[in-house]
Amino acid sequence: MSPSVAEQLLQRLERTPPGPEGGLCSLEAAAALGLDHQTLVGAVKSLQALGEVIEAETRATTRWELSAEGEEVLRDGSPEVRLFHSVPSEGLPQSDAMKLPGAQVGFSKAMANKWLRLDKGAPGGPRIFRAVSALPLPPSHPTGWWTLTLLGVLQVSTVQDVVQNSLRQVQEGNGDSLSERERTDLKRRKLLLEVTLKSYWIRKGSAFSTAVVRQETDLTPEMIATGSWRKLPFKAYNFSALGLPPTCGHLHPLLKVRSQLRQIFLEMGFTEMPTDNFVESSFWNFDALFQPQQHPARDQHDTFFLQDPAEAPELPAGYMARVKKVHSQGGYGSQGYKYEWKVEEARKNLLRTHTTSASARALYHLARQGKFTPVKYFSIDRVFRNESLDATHLAEFHQVEGVVADRGLTLGHLMGILQQFFTKLGISKLRFKPAYNPYTEPSMEIFSYHEGLKKWVEVGNSGVFRPELLLPMGLPESVSVIAWGLSLERPTMIKYGINNIRELVGHRVNLQMVYDNPLCRLDS
Repeated sequence: MSPSVAEQLLQRLERTPPGPEGGLCSLEAAAALGLDHQTLVGAVKSLQALGEVIEAETRATTRWELSAEGEEVLRDGSPEVRLFHSVPSEGLPQSDAMKLPGAQVGFSKAMANKWLRLDKGAPGGPRIFRAVSALPLPPSHPTGWWTLTLLGVLQVSTVQDVVQNSLRQVQEGNGDSLSERERTDLKRRKLLLEVTLKSYWIRKGSAFSTAVVRQETDLTPEMIATGSWRKLPFKAYNFSALGLPPTCGHLHPLLKVRSQLRQIFLEMGFTEMPTDNFVESSFWNFDALFQPQQHPARDQHDTFFLQDPAEAPELPAGYMARVKKVHSQGGYGSQGYKYEWKVEEARKNLLRTHTTSASARALYHLARQGKFTPVKYFSIDRVFRNESLDATHLAEFHQVEGVVADRGLTLGHLMGILQQFFTKLGISKLRFKPAYNPYTEPSMEIFSYHEGLKKWVEVGNSGVFRPELLLPMGLPESVSVIAWGLSLERPTMIKYGINNIRELVGHRVNLQMVYDNPLCRLDS
């Protein structure tokens, strides 16, 4: 059985003298063994993993090599010399000369060396002539020289292929004899490459041996049972080694669309509202929005109420009194709901059913500023409803909400903003349907055509906030507020062609789908 590369290297290293001067260059060793250098480097690394068998010091050497174009020049001559010999005694039209291989470089170099001249006034257009004439040289002359007749005097020409001669020196291993200027010029002409070679200087280690002993990496039950582990060499742990880099994370399609929606709102001049309270009181979630306490949505079949803490600790007293009055007695031109409003019901804590509760808080703080200033708010966050699960409904989902407060706003402004918003979202097939909401009048549902389901799907709700909601906050009577809310999940399903919402969120999600889906790029 032939020895391995590592064993061949150890046998060769054994014959080197001891001490710091003794050792092998990996390049020379690979050449002597007839191996590719990288193969020998692999053996060096495997021997290093065995412990102190060898010592390997990294070294770097620089050498010069000819590029593919340089090889061509070494074989056929430089472009300037080849062009010089291509020009006959009667000259050559410049247009024909420039079609020759390498003529672009060769012409400028030959002109700079004054080997050629250009007659721009020649009949038929510019014409190139030799500035010197060449005669054959006897074989005793150095290669690359020509005898020239200049003004009738026979002399040795300066038409020497210096480039070819310089490349020949590099090929013969004498590249260091070239001046720095010559090497720079050859590199600039892309004829010469500076190559850095990495190698190892290999010496015997403190535990040097020509026998390659495989080290164990795992302690097995059999080793423990038989006690053989006591006599076996184990590979030492490298606690400084870097572990495998973790695979990069992938954005879920919901996060991709959320990022794009947020960017659309910001481009339209909206300010993001704080929505950091998933737990909300019934007051802000329902009562402040002029939703009566006996409304079906406030039933436990539609809302998740909390047992601990069951009630909100405090509510704004003055504002709460005005809300109570408009619910039970009416006011601001409204007759109210005519029922006994209970603070106990308003204090009940729940998981918010919509982010409109955050809009109510934002508008309340706006009213307390004193002087009114128009605003545009938006929010994108999670809401919770006790829904029956199906292909388009979940008990936990995201709501996207936009609110605009200004004087003189109408339903036309709302439809215009919605059209602009959904167009930026890449949804152009829209329908608006009259609807009823306790806190908006007029109200509209927004539908978009789902290409996958082949039907119109509700994507949002909208309307103009009622005076019974705005005026108890303290906003001026001339101020109108238009608002809309939509699900984040449904536009995502439309964008990525997902037919079942349970394939987008939950345990049925295919992670490969998350990895493979492209970035969200909404059509403008």
